[in-house]
Amino acid sequence: KQLLPVYDKPMIYYPLSVLMLAGIREIMLISTPQDTPRFQDLLGDGSGWGLNLSYAVQPSPDGLAQAFILGAKFLDGAPCALVLGDNIFYGAGFSELLLELVAIEMGAVSFAYYVHDPERYGVCKFADDGSPMEIQEKPQHFLSNWVLTGLYFYDDQVVDVARSIRPSARGELEITAVNQYYLEHKQLHVEKLGRGHAWLDAGTHSSLLEAAQFIYSIEQRQGLKIGCPEEVAWRMGFITTTQLEKFIHHCGRPDYAGYLRRVLETDK
Repeated sequence: KQLLPVYDKPMIYYPLSVLMLAGIREIMLISTPQDTPRFQDLLGDGSGWGLNLSYAVQPSPDGLAQAFILGAKFLDGAPCALVLGDNIFYGAGFSELLLELVAIEMGAVSFAYYVHDPERYGVCKFADDGSPMEIQEKPQHFLSNWVLTGLYFYDDQVVDVARSIRPSARGELEITAVNQYYLEHKQLHVEKLGRGHAWLDAGTHSSLLEAAQFIYSIEQRQGLKIGCPEEVAWRMGFITTTQLEKFIHHCGRPDYAGYLRRVLETDK
């Protein structure tokens, strides 16, 4: 589904752009045996965006936390970020927030968002001082309206933590179990995303439609694109103006190329 378009771009562009906004350039994409070759065809090695992309196959859906085990050699003991391929983030100052939080060297960072239907997600309850005090995956009884989004930063413990947890009742290595470990060791920071931010989980047909409508509305109103990796790469200094101009020249989509040309002309 991450190959599906969300309005005018493949869904995968949006979470990739989030990692890029956090200054991350070494990225491993983990997907199914069927979809991994398609991602490779679409994204290549990432060099056009100043990235180094690699790929791994998850043979069966055994849980999000398995990503750290599959990527252990890639991580090589370094801190990391994890973002779900169907998550979209938007908001003023979001890049600055990411750069601030990704620099935390110890523990884990999660992002919480206020929703009206928390029973669909991993829910976080906060203490009076704003610190996280409890996490439950899809609770049967109301706990909080704050849910954890699909974006996480972890320190160099995370591979060992993932290897230590046991599969849940549904046979998966749950990301909630990883976060629970950090919570129990008082090493979990949960950043609340306020009203100035939007988080969209495009994992269902209806939410995919909602995400496309949201992106369309913002882009049509402002004339600015969300989740445009070429623009992000240029603004972050991952690629040069010459490289962006070369992409524009060879881009097969006149509207997309025209937007990037306007970005260059406006910011000269």
